[in-house]
Amino acid sequence: MDVAVAGAGPAGLFTAVALARRGHRVTVVDRDGGPGADGSWERRGVMQFHHPHGFRPQIGEALDAEMPEMLDALTAAGVEQIRFPGADGQPARAVGLRCRRAVFERVLRAFAVDEPGVALVRGHVDDVAQAGGRATGLIVDGHELAAELVINASGRSARLAAGLRAAAEGGDCGLSYVSRQYILRPGAEPGPMNAPIGIIQTLAGYLVAVFQHDNRTFSALIMRPSDDRRFGALRFPEVFEAAAAAVPALAAWVSPERSRPITPVLPGGRLHNTYRGQLDAGGRVGLPGLLHVGDTVCTTNPAAGRGIAVALRQCVNLLRQLDEHSGDPAAAALAFDEWCTGNVRPWYADHVYWDADLLRRWAGGDVDVTRRLPSDLIMEATEADPSLWRVVGPYQAMDALPATLDEVEPRVRALYARGWRAPAHPGPTRDELAAVVLAAAR
Repeated sequence: MDVAVAGAGPAGLFTAVALARRGHRVTVVDRDGGPGADGSWERRGVMQFHHPHGFRPQIGEALDAEMPEMLDALTAAGVEQIRFPGADGQPARAVGLRCRRAVFERVLRAFAVDEPGVALVRGHVDDVAQAGGRATGLIVDGHELAAELVINASGRSARLAAGLRAAAEGGDCGLSYVSRQYILRPGAEPGPMNAPIGIIQTLAGYLVAVFQHDNRTFSALIMRPSDDRRFGALRFPEVFEAAAAAVPALAAWVSPERSRPITPVLPGGRLHNTYRGQLDAGGRVGLPGLLHVGDTVCTTNPAAGRGIAVALRQCVNLLRQLDEHSGDPAAAALAFDEWCTGNVRPWYADHVYWDADLLRRWAGGDVDVTRRLPSDLIMEATEADPSLWRVVGPYQAMDALPATLDEVEPRVRALYARGWRAPAHPGPTRDELAAVVLAAAR
């Protein structure tokens, strides 16, 4: 079968290689031509390309299922596989990869280029070609690329075939961030950590994080409400460095004695939580032979590092539906949509509720014990009651859906109602950090 894939990001390339290994002929179209001759790669139009990403176990599991040799190639490129002992005597499980997205995509793209049955074409996808009530390919720079199956993996900003699906749910989540990449100096040890990726701390009105990457690199990140204009100057290196130095969790990592920056400051813009299924407004398959995957289905606030994990988990299930419904793409679309509704949309809804309540608390509100608690507060409560990890741990690892937290939510709400609050992390309040930013910008 001839397959056309719009988009050469992680979802598009992973799906292309997996389909080619099933005997299909796959053409991937993207306006980006890949890394330059000098090794640089701007990845225009993909804002998040150089920002930190969490590479959760689901990513390693997807690769192990479809292209296990890529894990070896990532290791050869300096990527570290993080492994924790398994529970109850089970084998150790890879809990993630310490990796820059640029390194991950570079290795995955090399696999796609070398894969028999995959062709990468540089061009702009104008539209989906259709005839007889089904997709027949892609219109690329005004010319038709014929295909029996079309996969839309064109990303969060693309508008391809927008009229063939129901409108997206969600939108701006009210948060923005900036980040910068660093490399540890020779002999320097990593800074403090409270998570496999590095460190994540929510302070009084903002969030900071450090994501460890490959080859002794890491990213430092500051996230705050989008409408707080006082932080616009964080895009300037001297201002970002002053702000990072004022927050102990970041200062310990970005100290000039420990590391040096290797990129400019990278503004992240506004963040979005969105969900959009396969079907049109009437609940029907909009165009048989056209399937949507990756960020075209779901995007979430990247603070929890779920994006690529959710995308590749979709890809694995999409491949399963295509295998089970061979020759019937409309049936595959219906089955895939049902699976996404039950297994992808809950992560979107989790972030919508979490982010809205976080912003309310950052604006001065207290924990609201009159309604269901958001997931971040339930996770925080493990500090007071470690027995909660039995339920919280699988959720945090994305091995269990957000609804599984309902088992312990009443108990956690009672804990907060009695007055317990998570101990504050050392560091300035948002107002105090804003004063640092404004002073450094003068």
